[in-house]
Amino acid sequence: MPRARLRDLGLSTGFLPTGRWNAITDVPGVAVGYATVIRDEPAIIRSGVTAIWPRREGIWSDAVFAGVHSFNGNGEMTGLAWLAEQGILAAPIGITNTFSVGCVRDAISAFAIREGAPQMFHLPVAAETYDGWLSRSETFPITAEHVFAALDSAASGPLAEGNVGGGTGMICHEFKGGTGTASRIATSAGENFTVGALVQANYGAREMLRVDGVPVGREIGPSLVPSHRPPARDTGSIIVILATDAPLLPIQCQRLARRAATGLAWVGGFGANGSGDIFLAFSTANHVREGEPCTDVRMLAPDRMTPLFQAAAEATEEAILNALTGAETMTGRDGCIAHALPLDALASVMRRYRPV
Repeated sequence: MPRARLRDLGLSTGFLPTGRWNAITDVPGVAVGYATVIRDEPAIIRSGVTAIWPRREGIWSDAVFAGVHSFNGNGEMTGLAWLAEQGILAAPIGITNTFSVGCVRDAISAFAIREGAPQMFHLPVAAETYDGWLSRSETFPITAEHVFAALDSAASGPLAEGNVGGGTGMICHEFKGGTGTASRIATSAGENFTVGALVQANYGAREMLRVDGVPVGREIGPSLVPSHRPPARDTGSIIVILATDAPLLPIQCQRLARRAATGLAWVGGFGANGSGDIFLAFSTANHVREGEPCTDVRMLAPDRMTPLFQAAAEATEEAILNALTGAETMTGRDGCIAHALPLDALASVMRRYRPV
């Protein structure tokens, strides 16, 4: 069966409607670009970079409010001290492999200088998960040229998923994982708002995987589809980026980011000790313009946040599942094979637990 998104398989999760593309790019102005690096010489590399622009146009001088939540901190996301201090994001976000996070951070700074960004200094956000099962990431395969390519290619619309960008070499619940995205429309205070999620999914034990509550990981165990690793290894990470056009202040973005943990839990993640589970949320509704001495802002009332919380959880859940259903089997370093979640077996399990 060819790889497909969850809904293209006739499966869905949650209750809220999706946006047009069921992607983080359903939030107006948000753009995503990839650079994917797959080669066997001089070293086996299965890696890449994902670039997320909160505003494809003008982000350097027209910042967004943002907030972060570290569900489990065995990972890295640069720029968090400055983000926590001022609550605004004025640059694109990069996601890559563990060994390359410094390169991506530096390249975003260099890109800002190339673009004539007005800030006196740059402390961009770059995040990572570990792809060393499949890729010789210790050779530092990602270069500034890859980062520039991801940034330059960013666009709105439908997004590639699975083995693409920073998610190229990632593994999720002992199946091939990677990049996934989804969105939800939430109604609050009489308005419709979009919440979009993009994940780099590289975490989880096979037996914990659930799809709409169905224990898929137990039903499609290592005896049916081999794992890439011995059992009981506490490793892996997930990065979740949430975007919304709801008018949120930084503390509200932080609250929204926390709800990614709920979507993660629904799929089967629980923040293991060896997992770097770091979530960032930003809101494009307000404009913090460079040089303006005072900024007028809108804020959604605290008691109207609940629909957005549900949207964040649902979008995160489906984004992870889209990463799994979109990823293809990959062979990497030392003969390691990360097998794709078999879609025919998934459909069979879901029918057994959810008969029509």
